[in-house]
Amino acid sequence: HTHPLGQTLYVVNGTGLIGLRGEAPKEIHAGDTVWIPPGEEHWHGASPTQSMTHIAIQEAQGGQVAVWLEKVSDKDYLAPPNP
Repeated sequence: HTHPLGQTLYVVNGTGLIGLRGEAPKEIHAGDTVWIPPGEEHWHGASPTQSMTHIAIQEAQGGQVAVWLEKVSDKDYLAPPNP
């Protein structure tokens, strides 16, 4: 998905993954803050072995907060993360 004005993620608890189109996912951990620029195709969620709680902050533009794209494939979700 994408966000017209970008998105900030703050990880409250656990370990998660964030993936950008065409890149291996990266691990994110409690206390991390991540900025995703406007229009950047990305996904985020819990890691395959741990839960994650996060706060997602984004603004609407023209009434739109996100553009939803295809589901994340198992291949992309299970790819070894970059440190």
